[in-house]
Amino acid sequence: MVHVLSSRILLRPTDPDRSRAFYGEQLGLAVHREFGTGPERGTVYFLGGGFLEVSGRAEAPSSPALALWLQIEDAAASEAELRAKGVEIVRPPVKEPWGLVEMWIADPDGTRIVLVEVPADHPLRYRPGI
Repeated sequence: MVHVLSSRILLRPTDPDRSRAFYGEQLGLAVHREFGTGPERGTVYFLGGGFLEVSGRAEAPSSPALALWLQIEDAAASEAELRAKGVEIVRPPVKEPWGLVEMWIADPDGTRIVLVEVPADHPLRYRPGI
């Protein structure tokens, strides 16, 4: 069995400065650490139970099969905050048939980001005996 101590998503953006502005300023992700120098330096952001590392540079955007799934507290409030910061909402918050509220955005390279609110009465919050 592999004993995972930490998890990280690694993105190689086509424009690192633009991506750092998106994740750090527009989404407001907190910086865990930075390393290296220059425009291709690495920035690691907190993602709740994991990390998002934006470092290096890619010649082309990531595969459209890649998507980030981020749990948020309040989809409606997040939508208003993101719109105010100039983030394009690809799809506004919708309560899905499976009970989660999902809102879709994309980073500057088109990487899909699903922002998910887990309502208080959803089974993902069910904790027997608590």
